[in-house]
This record gives sequence, structure tokens and C-alpha cells, in this order.
Amino acid sequence: MSRDAAEIARLSAAAMWKEDEASRAMGMTLDKAAPGHAVLSMKVAVHMVNGHGSCHGGFIFSLADSAFGIACNSRGERHVGQNCQITYLAPARLGARLIADARERHRADRAGIYDVTVKTEAGEVIAEFRGYSRAIAGTLLPEA
Repeated sequence: MSRDAAEIARLSAAAMWKEDEASRAMGMTLDKAAPGHAVLSMKVAVHMVNGHGSCHGGFIFSLADSAFGIACNSRGERHVGQNCQITYLAPARLGARLIADARERHRADRAGIYDVTVKTEAGEVIAEFRGYSRAIAGTLLPEA
């Protein structure tokens, strides 16, 4: 029995998410997984706010990076981040729910490029992240 791309993406995301205690501990939720696509969200809690009253950039980066990780592993192959960059565009405030939407821009052979937009629920763009992935040995799922 062969699996379709949507099922592989869901199963791959579940396998990754099961082992990602750090993201879950920060209050992230996995909201969507599809081939080359993932959506994660997180509410800015009091321990995430800095002296300027905005969310520490590291939390925003972690949310974007986690969405990137789910998206680049959504085809059952094992991928790791090779390089990434983030641009912060607006502050995220206490209580805001941040949504990281990761989308595959390009995938060929063993490499991929993914863009992640982090927004508030109201649609304000907080950050733009670009990640580059590289395939490593093995698969996330046993053969069906």
C-alpha cells in the first residue's frame, strides 16, 4: 500500500513533533502539515518578553525555525537546516498569538529553500525567515 504525499507529510510531522520537546515546552502548537508546508503557532507569554516590552527575538526565531523544520521534512526524507536568516520587522507583544507559515520555495536533489512568515493573528508581519535545508541519510517513516 503506497502513501500519498499528504499522508506522508502528516506522518512525517507527527514523527518530528513527537520528539520536539523544546518547541512544545515553549508553548508551540503544530497547526498544519502538508507537502512542503507547515504552520505552527505560539502565544507570547510573560517569560518571553524583554525589557522593551516585546518578545525576545530568539523565541520568534525558534518558532520560525520549528515551522521550517516540519516543512523541510514533510516528504519523509530526513533534512537538516544548513543555513538561515531572519529579519525582524515589527515587535511582538505580550499576549499576541504568533503564527509561523513555512512554505517550500525550491526543492531539488538534496537541497531545499523555505520561506517562513511570522505574523500575529491580526495579520501584522513580525518577521521573515529564509532557511536552506540539506538531506541526510535515512527516512522519517518506515516503509509501508
